[in-house]
Amino acid sequence: MQLPIDFLKRMKSLLGDEYEDFIRSYDGSKYQGLRINTLKISVDEFQKRSPFSLKPIPWTKDGFYYEEGERPAKHPYYHAGLYYIQEPSAMAPASVLDVVPGDKVLDLCAAPGGKTVQLAAKLKDKGILVTNDINLQRVKALIKNVELFGIKNAIVTNESPEKLTRYFSRYFDKILVDAPCSGEGMFRKDEKMVKSWERQGVEPYVAMQRSIMDCVDGMLDADGELLYSTCTFSPEENEGIIEEFISNHENYMIRPISKALGFDEGRPQWVSGRETLRGSARLWPHRLEGEGHFLAWLKKGHDLLREINAKGTDAIKAPKLFAAFVEENLNVQLEGCFEIHNDQLYLLPDGLPPLKGLKILRSGWLLGSLKKDRFEPSQAMAMALSRTDATRTVNFKVSDPMIVKYLKGETLDIEGEKGWTLVCVDDFPVGWAKQTGTMLKNYYPPAWRWID
Repeated sequence: MQLPIDFLKRMKSLLGDEYEDFIRSYDGSKYQGLRINTLKISVDEFQKRSPFSLKPIPWTKDGFYYEEGERPAKHPYYHAGLYYIQEPSAMAPASVLDVVPGDKVLDLCAAPGGKTVQLAAKLKDKGILVTNDINLQRVKALIKNVELFGIKNAIVTNESPEKLTRYFSRYFDKILVDAPCSGEGMFRKDEKMVKSWERQGVEPYVAMQRSIMDCVDGMLDADGELLYSTCTFSPEENEGIIEEFISNHENYMIRPISKALGFDEGRPQWVSGRETLRGSARLWPHRLEGEGHFLAWLKKGHDLLREINAKGTDAIKAPKLFAAFVEENLNVQLEGCFEIHNDQLYLLPDGLPPLKGLKILRSGWLLGSLKKDRFEPSQAMAMALSRTDATRTVNFKVSDPMIVKYLKGETLDIEGEKGWTLVCVDDFPVGWAKQTGTMLKNYYPPAWRWID
């Protein structure tokens, strides 16, 4: 591929003796990976079922390379939310950040949602995940992935970082900033990034990254953790941003990232040589099987500005129409704090601060819609249930042509007990249908349907 001359000059200056190895890495095929959604299936169980030839990705327990020519996006297991397709290097940031069940976590620049899904799996439905992106068009993909992968405890927002700071003062235990960047590590994957780099260079992104990081400290708890990452090689967007942040926030220190997996040490000498920057990591395409990333893991020390902000939100009891639906169609009780937006019913995660005035596109687990005389369940509800949670199910084998017909939105000629039915593939839910007696009326969302 044709790389920009100015980019090549920069990389030669940065890499020295490693430059030729770096350039040769572009002659190979791009690396392709998928990451198992452990909210739905264990890694061991997926490996037993996998129709793909998989090789483990060293830096994440649930990630695997798949072979060129395989099409995991064209498989019913993808529509069941069993895995997320993701460039292998991009699995590193959420893997390194030490998220545990019960944490309050912010994915600040989240779309399209690969790292959000990974963080949610670490939370195991416990705690709160606020996942935000300022670009409304990209948030649409984020919402779909939150629903497809069965995430119940996510709040999806479409706001600027500046506005979020007014609602989440010292609130989060962990924050991931996968910052917008010049995308030098994406050149082989997407050649449009080359044209964008030639037009803009790195400076507009440096200004954007600086602005984002200015907002982070105010949202992080007194002893919280921050993971900053990019998919670019530019020192200005990596070590330079971290050096400036630490200079302005002296109560932060870098947590060292293991270099045992092919990761390279960050290069503080590229900006100033400050020893405080050591511990960050670079993923180079000539040193490992991935397109490249930068990671810096920061720990915040105690300060005197800690505020407790857990007043909770105004909530309601479960509406009668929903309660009737649960009694007739589910084998589990869904309890907690409910909230209605227009006609949509949500189940909220516990411990949210007041959020009135924020642009929220998903507020917790979207259960469905309250119509005039009935409750209609959502796709998001289906994807976060298990097969045994539903009173009526139809379970197709992955090899059954009927599952593809369902995913294409077709009505199925199947007899059964009347009522809402959870459609599954190999025991994993993919969506709702409504049994009329001799037919299964399809409720699979048009925007999600299988396209040949």
